[in-house]
Amino acid sequence: MFVFMTDKKLLAYLEGFLTDKRKSTFHKVLDERTKHFTVVLEDIYQPHNASAVVRTCDIFGVQDLHVIENRYINRVSKYVTKGAQKWITTKRYKTDGDNTTTCLNQLKKEGYQIIATSPHADASLLQDFKIDKKTAFVFGAEATGISDTVKENSDSFLKIPMVGFTESFNISVAAAIILQDVTTRLKRSNIKWQLSSQEKEMLYLQWIKETIKNVDKIEERYHLNLKNE
Repeated sequence: MFVFMTDKKLLAYLEGFLTDKRKSTFHKVLDERTKHFTVVLEDIYQPHNASAVVRTCDIFGVQDLHVIENRYINRVSKYVTKGAQKWITTKRYKTDGDNTTTCLNQLKKEGYQIIATSPHADASLLQDFKIDKKTAFVFGAEATGISDTVKENSDSFLKIPMVGFTESFNISVAAAIILQDVTTRLKRSNIKWQLSSQEKEMLYLQWIKETIKNVDKIEERYHLNLKNE
């Protein structure tokens, strides 16, 4: 298995372009990041909804977001995300094949259980959901909800308790409610939910590169100087 190794000398070099406050903020945020939970968006077509979910993932420390594009191209609005897309790892599935199956199979290989969010009659209530297993929460299209493929390949269904006349939440609201609940409980548990040291280092380097202006030219100069030593 290929293992990514961070260029520690490059990392140290690029750190010199950051303030101590910025570096401290990065480390603080990294300590709160998790891959124990992940989010899957299937055919979300309204940019403000997708954008709000990106922002929610960042706020609650969920690092990975999986975007399935079968019928619609997933777009985000920078006015809604407030820059959150820079700090989240977005994985897109947009070939001409069955992107939903490809995504779900990949997540299962990575050890995730697939939990479809739906007001399904047999769905478990959010407060009863057990957080011990690695979980991918799947949210479906605004008008139609999750696809039949998701229904057939999910391990179970999850719903948020509702007592009014309205039968469902807006997708971005549903994602916020679910992630706030499960991440709060996760961080109070004894589950090993934090990123590994290597994962933190990889993200730290990515975030530094997102922060520094003209980082490509700076990195090019670094490698040129190294070559001439």
